[in-house]
Amino acid sequence: MRSERAWAGVICSFILFIMVCLFLLLNVNGALRASGHPELGLLFFVIPGVAASFISSKQRVLFPLLGAILATPVCLVLMRVGVFSDRSFWQELAWIFSAVFWCALGALGYLFISVLIGAKRGRD
Repeated sequence: MRSERAWAGVICSFILFIMVCLFLLLNVNGALRASGHPELGLLFFVIPGVAASFISSKQRVLFPLLGAILATPVCLVLMRVGVFSDRSFWQELAWIFSAVFWCALGALGYLFISVLIGAKRGRD
């Protein structure tokens, strides 16, 4: 059961990471670029980390991070082939690594909140 939940966390992170990447590339990219703050879209990558950390039973940071790392080449190919980009390959690579960081930060945030809630329940 533990290994099934671990793989479920990796798969959840993988799928959600690609979905967020596609969402940002297809729908929000123009809006964020017009606002002058295109980096705000990276905050959406917290969602796959939180969701995958919720699904994973143990090692709540490692499995979402693994799913995000596995999704990185897929997102890079989608960015280079699917959407016309005015950025260089190195800028896109830096952007996708930032997305992996935000995904791991979402997993860490969920772990932090769950530990706080568990500590509060222990005192009550």
